[in-house]
Amino acid sequence: METPRAQLLGPAEIRELAAFIGVTPTKKLGQNFVHDPNTVRMIIGAADLKPEDHVVEVGPGLGSLTLGLLETVDRVTAVEIDPRLAQLLPQTVAARAEIVAERLNLLHKDALLINKDDIDEPTALVANLPYNVSVPVLLHLLRLFPSIRRVLVMVQAEVADRLAAKPGNKIYGVPSVKAGFYGEVRRAGSIGKNVFWPAPKIESGLVRIDCFDRDNAPWPVTEEFRAGLFPLVDAAFAQRRKTLRSALKGHFGSASAAEEALLRAGIAPTARGETLSTADFVRLAQEAGE
Repeated sequence: METPRAQLLGPAEIRELAAFIGVTPTKKLGQNFVHDPNTVRMIIGAADLKPEDHVVEVGPGLGSLTLGLLETVDRVTAVEIDPRLAQLLPQTVAARAEIVAERLNLLHKDALLINKDDIDEPTALVANLPYNVSVPVLLHLLRLFPSIRRVLVMVQAEVADRLAAKPGNKIYGVPSVKAGFYGEVRRAGSIGKNVFWPAPKIESGLVRIDCFDRDNAPWPVTEEFRAGLFPLVDAAFAQRRKTLRSALKGHFGSASAAEEALLRAGIAPTARGETLSTADFVRLAQEAGE
C-alpha cells in the first residue's frame, strides 16, 4: 500500500504547536524539536526502512519525525513521557497526515520503564533520542526487543562518536562494546544546530546499527549471555589505565584467575580494555563461563 505524503512541520508550526499547549522545551527532558523537513527526510532515508516496518520512536515531541515516519512505514509506536506532548501528538497526526493516523500507537511512558509487553515486535528504532538518556534508552530497547533489525538514532555528536568508535580509539569504551554486542555500528551522518528549536549548544550525530539476526549471530545474543558479558565490560573500563589483569581481578576473584581467563581467551593480561573488540570480550566471557 502506498503511503500518502504528510505535511511536515516547519519552524512556524513548531512554535505554534508549542505555544498552543504551553510547552517550553526543557533541558531536563532533553527537548530540542527538529523543525526542518529536509532533515527529517534525510534521517528517515538513512534508516533504510521498508513499508512493512514497525518503528519505535522515543521522544516524538511535537511530531516532526513522527509525521515523516508515518508517510514511510505502516506502523509507528511513539513513546512520549511529557503528558502535554503525548496528548497533542495524535491531534497533530490526524490534522497533518489524516488517513495514516490510525497507524500511530502512542505510549505515554518513560522509555526506560518500557517492558517487552508494551510494544508488539518492533522491527526498527528511529528517534531523536533525549540527549540525557540516549545510551541507556538505546541499550534498554535493544535488550527488550530482539525483533529490532535496524536502529537509526540522533544523539550528541560526542555520543555518536563513542558508540561507533573502534578498539584503540581513546573514546572507545563501554557504550561502543555494548552497542556492538547487538550489531554492526557506524556513524550515519551529522546534524547541525540550526535545524532545532531551541538550537542546542552542541552538534548532533546519527548512528546506525544493523542488528544481528539472532539465529545467525556471531555470538549468542541472548539475555543470559548478556547478563554475564556486560558486567565484565563494565569492570574492564572502570579503571581504563589499568591492565586487564589488574582491572578484572575483582570480577574473577583474583589477579591470577583473571590472567588465566585472559590467556585462555588469547588476550594478553597486560592489555587494556580499550584494545579489545566486542568479539574479544565475548570470547573472554565464554572462557569465564566455562
